[in-house]
Amino acid sequence: MRMNDGASIATGQAVRGSSRAAGQPSDDALLAQLALGQGDAARLLAGRHLPRVLSVAVRVLGDRAEAEDVAQEAMLKLWRIAPEWEPGRAQVSTWLYRVVMNLCIDRKRRARGGTVGIDTVPEPVDPAPTAPETLQARARMQALEAALDSLPDRQRQAVVLRHMEGLANPEIAEILGVGVEAVESLTARGKRALKAALAGRRAELGFDDDRS
Repeated sequence: MRMNDGASIATGQAVRGSSRAAGQPSDDALLAQLALGQGDAARLLAGRHLPRVLSVAVRVLGDRAEAEDVAQEAMLKLWRIAPEWEPGRAQVSTWLYRVVMNLCIDRKRRARGGTVGIDTVPEPVDPAPTAPETLQARARMQALEAALDSLPDRQRQAVVLRHMEGLANPEIAEILGVGVEAVESLTARGKRALKAALAGRRAELGFDDDRS
């Protein structure tokens, strides 16, 4: 794991890809079904999008309870707009990310000056980690979350979406309502800030063999 790859961002990186199994209806089709009152559509959409929506909210807010509220509120907003949804106009995932980011911004503005806990951040999945490996993985994740929390809101959002969720810059630009060049600048500055924040803890976190 390299510090110049975003200060161990890969520790918490989600694998980007379609969560729709072969043969399942598209998000647009499910929203159309939801608009007609078909409850299974809501269940399928929640199963498809809620885990990643929650993951993003946790990393942006640093508080799992707050993130769960945000994720639920975002999904409820999706249910409400189902009758007005226009197929093909936007990806449901992009729309949800945008809603989540706005909800997170609102909550952080209201909580400005308060402290943010990171104890409830999920640990990275490991098939059979030893106790020291588990402790180090937890320390790395907590250090990363603390470093993320020190970033300005826009940089944090850009870094989470690009390096943890694996979104492309044009989609991030659409979510954040900025240009692609602004996204590139935000992610670059965010990565530099994370590297600087974690530089003094290389040996402690197991980065002593890394060279950048």
